Amino acid sequence: MLRSSQPLTGPNRRRCREDELLLGTVLDEEERGFIIDTRSAQAAKQARMSGGGTEPKAFYPRWRRLHRPLERGRPLQESFIRLVEACNESSISMDRWLSRLESCRWLSHVKAALSTACLAAQCLDREKAKVLVHGAEGTDTTLLVTALAQLILEPSCRTLLGFQGLLEREWIEAGHPFHLRCAHSAYSHARLKQEAPLFLLFLDCVWQLSRQFPFSLEFSEHLLLTLFDSAYASAYGTFLCNSEKERCLCKVKENTHSLWAWLNQPGERKKYLNPLYTHNPLVIWPSVEPQSIQLWQGLFFRWIRSSQYLDEAWAEIQHLVESS
Repeated sequence: MLRSSQPLTGPNRRRCREDELLLGTVLDEEERGFIIDTRSAQAAKQARMSGGGTEPKAFYPRWRRLHRPLERGRPLQESFIRLVEACNESSISMDRWLSRLESCRWLSHVKAALSTACLAAQCLDREKAKVLVHGAEGTDTTLLVTALAQLILEPSCRTLLGFQGLLEREWIEAGHPFHLRCAHSAYSHARLKQEAPLFLLFLDCVWQLSRQFPFSLEFSEHLLLTLFDSAYASAYGTFLCNSEKERCLCKVKENTHSLWAWLNQPGERKKYLNPLYTHNPLVIWPSVEPQSIQLWQGLFFRWIRSSQYLDEAWAEIQHLVESS
């Protein structure tokens, strides 16, 4: 599986023979590959006017392009804000709640992300084909898809350490602009153009996987909540800045502590483990039917509903596992 930004073909359909050669050498003789573009066909066409575009079929004859549009900007942020507002409205009827939940479209974004990741995983696992994923810059929905596809396919990514490595490789080192995307939370009155909860959407999709496969992920919901908090406000430098270049210029590693170093301390690590975990060497195919996608109550209701009883239940489960 490969990832990149969009090709810069522009309105004159410029060619890049080095790129054509590179993608050609990826494929074995007589093999075909899939390009999953996370923009709509119309958006990709419009991008040509500003210098971007897609891979022309004539110059990439062994690659089949599939468009799977995923929101990455203002619509996604507005969806997040409307969901948080609905969750925090205490006096609301059932009909009104269901209507607001549907209108915010957050669960539709979750379904779309999981569906696209499953498509990439199926191309790799069942078709035994090479896959290239890209959107516009390759630092938002591209990373969402590639990271989820690896979780679905690769058991090692479902361990606590493997998941940390996945985040480091597919989000931090790959250049997701955390500072721009997570400048404010959904509670802020600011409406910044660059803000969008792409990383939160990823964490929500991971939670959906953990709910559908409760024994297959070594880490618990507590880790996902901690990562959400750390992306927006943290005492650690792991999610600072917008790129590796910025982190080097700001000397983040020299001047801050790593979140991973703290999580992996023996006394802390235990808090983030799933006591029900059993190694599963198989691919985990999530259901993306509407009935299977649920609201992440542990996150979106965490400020209005106590988690005391759930925490006590998990502590009891952990105790039973350790004493057995």
